[in-house]
Amino acid sequence: MKIVIVGDGKVGSALTVQLAKEGHDVVVIDSNRMVLQETQQYLDVNVIHGNGALMRIQKMADVDNSDLLIAATSADETNLLCCMLARRLGCKRTIARVRNPEFSAQLYLLREDLGLNMFINPEGTTAREIYRLLQFPSFLKRDSFAKGRAEIVELEIREDSPLNGVRLIDLSKVVKVKVLVCAVVRGNEVFISNSGGFTLAAGDRISVTASSGDLAKFIRSLGIERKKIRDAMIIGGSRIAVYLAESLVQSGVKVKLIEIDEERCNELAITLPKVNVVNADGSDKNVLDSEGIAQTDAVITLTDIDEINLIISMYANFLGVYRGITKINRTEYSEVLNDKGIDCVVSPKDLCSSEILRYVRALDNRKGETMLSLHRIVDDRVEALEFRAGKDLPQLGRPLSQLHFKPNTLIACLSRRGKIIIPQGSDCIEEDDTVVVVSLSDHGVNHLGDIFAEG
Repeated sequence: MKIVIVGDGKVGSALTVQLAKEGHDVVVIDSNRMVLQETQQYLDVNVIHGNGALMRIQKMADVDNSDLLIAATSADETNLLCCMLARRLGCKRTIARVRNPEFSAQLYLLREDLGLNMFINPEGTTAREIYRLLQFPSFLKRDSFAKGRAEIVELEIREDSPLNGVRLIDLSKVVKVKVLVCAVVRGNEVFISNSGGFTLAAGDRISVTASSGDLAKFIRSLGIERKKIRDAMIIGGSRIAVYLAESLVQSGVKVKLIEIDEERCNELAITLPKVNVVNADGSDKNVLDSEGIAQTDAVITLTDIDEINLIISMYANFLGVYRGITKINRTEYSEVLNDKGIDCVVSPKDLCSSEILRYVRALDNRKGETMLSLHRIVDDRVEALEFRAGKDLPQLGRPLSQLHFKPNTLIACLSRRGKIIIPQGSDCIEEDDTVVVVSLSDHGVNHLGDIFAEG
């Protein structure tokens, strides 16, 4: 597809890398010439220097003949204007990044008038992800499928875990509930195995598929304490912090928010009357100690500086804080953080780009194989994709044991008329099933049929 991206910042650059890698014809528009030169140096894309909200610039990018325009500048108004202009010029679809929470209700009402097919709020998306992780603090990551009826969760196997030394074929007997290990990280390697002989070991980080109803049983079977988060400390008064604090307060969690800027603190105190807002330097050890970080159930670091977030999270881990969540922007180094006291990392740009990427791939569906969702797991090295099986899929009705899958690919879950099926060899894919597929990210699975080795 021909795709125009306006804005080469964090979200725009992440999308450019992924979409170019998947073979799309990408044009990037940005007003920063230096950023464009760097993008063109490393990627096979066209770049145009200028204001993407100008008709002259959009015509230079051939927007009128494009399949999609993604407006991802730092200004909401600019993004909306870009999309309105693009639709008027003849672009088939548009997506806008909109960060201001006050715009959300209006956008739903004016979506057609603005020519928007989709709008996304990275801060709101990130806050929802953090909130979901705090509901099950034992998990390093948690993603939902099949309208919330199935989940893939990530956790680490410790020395005393019942899973240490267990073969995958024996897993259900050990945990007394039907689950599927769909990915294993051991050292720097990722394993996606269909072999029941694969043996789990201490130190492995595993991604497990289960129905939502079986998650609690799974936790109990492992002897993992499901501690309820009663109080949380948020470092940094960003938009994410506001969204998150509102959700936590509504669920009965006591929230303390530390922000260094006095003017921002005054704004937060008015916006969040039920939150204890503290005007102090959240990176100062003395401040953290005096504010009771060691007695806090959860610490969430949301400053704009990755290094500060990492240091605070490492200190919280050192003190034995039950749950720490770290926001980082530069995710290329996330692999080295796992043994440094940084267990759970969230990235607004990655969450945002994943949602947009799912939409882009869904546009290219064939034979009724609709892509419903896309999640990146295992430090973005693995993708979990949700499809609806079309009537023309050649593999319908055949036992999974008789099908040939591409390497490092498996079916993690089936949803049929509201029932969740953790698949075995005797199970089949039927028309209109929701099928959750797990595959290495570089496989580029766009269609359900792409996972099979046979034609």
